[in-house]
Amino acid sequence: MKKNILIVDDDKDISELIAVYLKSEDYYVDKACSGLEALQLIKENNFDLVILDIMMPKMDGLETLIHIRKDFNMPIIFLTAKNQEIDLIRGLSLGADDYISKPFSSMELIARVKAQLRRYTIFNNLDNNDISIGELVLSLDMHRVTVAGKEVKLTPTEYKILELFCRNKNIVFSVEQIYENIWRDKFAVGDTSIMVHITKLRQKIEKDPKNPEYIKTVWGVGYKI
Repeated sequence: MKKNILIVDDDKDISELIAVYLKSEDYYVDKACSGLEALQLIKENNFDLVILDIMMPKMDGLETLIHIRKDFNMPIIFLTAKNQEIDLIRGLSLGADDYISKPFSSMELIARVKAQLRRYTIFNNLDNNDISIGELVLSLDMHRVTVAGKEVKLTPTEYKILELFCRNKNIVFSVEQIYENIWRDKFAVGDTSIMVHITKLRQKIEKDPKNPEYIKTVWGVGYKI
């Protein structure tokens, strides 16, 4: 499974250069030009690694790191200038995993990215058949679901619905589409079984089922993860 990397830097030239390096290694790449934009993207997407510049206006890399570490544990590599040693030490103590000093070579960047992704994969015991969204992990080979490291017992239908969502992150499915994907049959108007299953699924995987973090309702349309 291709890894998804977020670059956070207000310097568009540097951001684009890093993107070129990463895409040449077959990584998916997204970019943010501010800490606030980065936090919004991280909430909406599943990133395997973040490359984060320290010096940014409004919300710098250190503050952005603090916010990320409240909810996410993907590897974070800092971009630093040579005169930012104090900020670098603070960043590492706040939860950054590595750093790259500007200017940097493509070989150094790729080597550090690969090293952090390898360590993170081993540490979390994730393989290419796992889907990780926040603290939710769906192990496809084992038909196993964990939230914050704790296994969650799902019925076969609940698992199928969750798998459908996880394989199609951010895609909105109508009740009819969910029904026909799961049962491979025509949806009968008025059937409320999907809504019942989603309610039970939320009770099992959400910290607060009334304010779901994972399975979102798109009013008038359907549901998405």
